[in-house]
Amino acid sequence: MLRLATWNVNSIRIRLPLLEELAKKEAPDVVCLQEVKAKEDDFPFKKIKELGFENIALYSIPGYNGVAILSKLPLSDINKYCHVGKDDARHISAIVDNKIEIHNIYVPAGGDIPDVENNPAFAHKLNFVDEAAAFFSNKAATPRLLCGDFNIAPSENDVWSHKALLQTVSHTPVEVEKLKNFFKQGKFVDAIRLYFSESEKIYSWWSYRNPNWMKNDKGRRLDHVWVDNELSSAILKAKICKYFRAEERPSDHVPIVVELKI
Repeated sequence: MLRLATWNVNSIRIRLPLLEELAKKEAPDVVCLQEVKAKEDDFPFKKIKELGFENIALYSIPGYNGVAILSKLPLSDINKYCHVGKDDARHISAIVDNKIEIHNIYVPAGGDIPDVENNPAFAHKLNFVDEAAAFFSNKAATPRLLCGDFNIAPSENDVWSHKALLQTVSHTPVEVEKLKNFFKQGKFVDAIRLYFSESEKIYSWWSYRNPNWMKNDKGRRLDHVWVDNELSSAILKAKICKYFRAEERPSDHVPIVVELKI
């Protein structure tokens, strides 16, 4: 069995107590973190290893972004990738226990204006997704699992209101189309939707700007776990840890946990 969690922590140093809670309550073997916001010298290696994650693959830059794979199992063939010509710490991979290749990805948020001419951040996001689609279009020798904060909610039931968010970055038609193309190019399976039906509304992110987030539940599913088709039958469980959003000093994202038999 392999239990994997993916989580945009929005600063590992602030969220370290919650990482400890995740380790205790959900007992993952592997944790993929996005937006660690810590350069290598500031990353809390010692404290994380004390939680049982002896193997750590980190791709970070000072102040923002950053992705990490924390593992109780051996890691090999660790790679860091630059997309769209930017060395901005958004994609790292490693083979876990010589069995599965895990890719941890943090897709750019894209700013607030869904216009490529007036918003360079939105153009960067779309180009990043296109390049990722091309990158994963070839079959890998080792079964792959992709996870992370993709910053796009692709289906109508991945957002609280499809109609209200059609012009909101993360759910615009052009973003959805490009993410679906990425999904199809790699011939992936949505591990979360294997466990939750397509008709069920599920979210992994609730805005900090919404103080009544729990009551009105205006969320979006921005965090994803995709697997190669050959791994689809290995998915046993999936869980969205919504309770983390109500913890003290939470991230605006919550962990997603999947269990596989590999």
